[in-house]
Amino acid sequence: MWKKMLTYEGAIYRPPSEAKSLIIQATIGCSWNKCTFCVSYKDKKFRARPLSEVKAEIRRVAGHLGPYVRRVVIADGNALVLCTSKLLELCKELRACFPGLERISCYACPQDALRKSVEELRALREAGLSMVYLGVESGDDEVLRRVRKGVSSEEMVEACRKIKEAGITLSVTVILGLGGVERWVEHAKATADVLSRIDPPYIGALTLMIVPGTPLYEEGVKGVFKPLSPLESLKELRLMVEGLNLSHCIFRCNHASNYLPIGGTLPEDKAELLDYLDYVINKLEKNPKLASQVLRPEYLRAL
Repeated sequence: MWKKMLTYEGAIYRPPSEAKSLIIQATIGCSWNKCTFCVSYKDKKFRARPLSEVKAEIRRVAGHLGPYVRRVVIADGNALVLCTSKLLELCKELRACFPGLERISCYACPQDALRKSVEELRALREAGLSMVYLGVESGDDEVLRRVRKGVSSEEMVEACRKIKEAGITLSVTVILGLGGVERWVEHAKATADVLSRIDPPYIGALTLMIVPGTPLYEEGVKGVFKPLSPLESLKELRLMVEGLNLSHCIFRCNHASNYLPIGGTLPEDKAELLDYLDYVINKLEKNPKLASQVLRPEYLRAL
């Protein structure tokens, strides 16, 4: 119902955990939008919507569903890029219009957090911004450079540290297979190291999907980038999980892109996850034909 009250431009993306959330499009597209693997927001030119326009939409929805909205996502690709004063105004408006609001969240690029001070981020937390979704993708500097992420692993750790220090819940994603055949070991080990240093409460591991029209697809066509097989992807996942040292984290590898949906709480379930991965890997190495029974088929994988 609320979708009819809002003006959305282009495709809208949101985290799986925000399926029932109200999505307010405060920015259009992604301000970075240079990652070689990403197909999102290519139909949009980045810009921030006028604050008055966004507020009007919030009030329009509130007039019908005010008491029922519990969660709000401020979209698009990295709404944390907005100036702090504007984000504070949006949070204030959301809390005023939706009295039962429990959570405000948004996507962020690491560059966005690096540009803001911890004090600014803390002010946003106090205003209601309680969760940020950030794509770490890889901890390997060479992989980050190749996919044009725009930051180093050290900068990634620093960006996440600031978000956590401000008291904002951090949910990060990494992409299995992003290093290809050439750097899967480096990618797995370095990513585990960076994630351990960040120590986020939520980690989502996706599996690379090479989409036509992206620079990475062209690299694949030219043979510059060689993707992992499903079995190689599982071995990479195992190596990454083995290297994780976290205090308390909900780990999920059950996205539609993943070949083998798994998940657990780390470190409590680490041994169990490794045992299960060993079991599946050994089973497929002995009988590759079982892949069609054990793994998600390509035609069912999705972004």
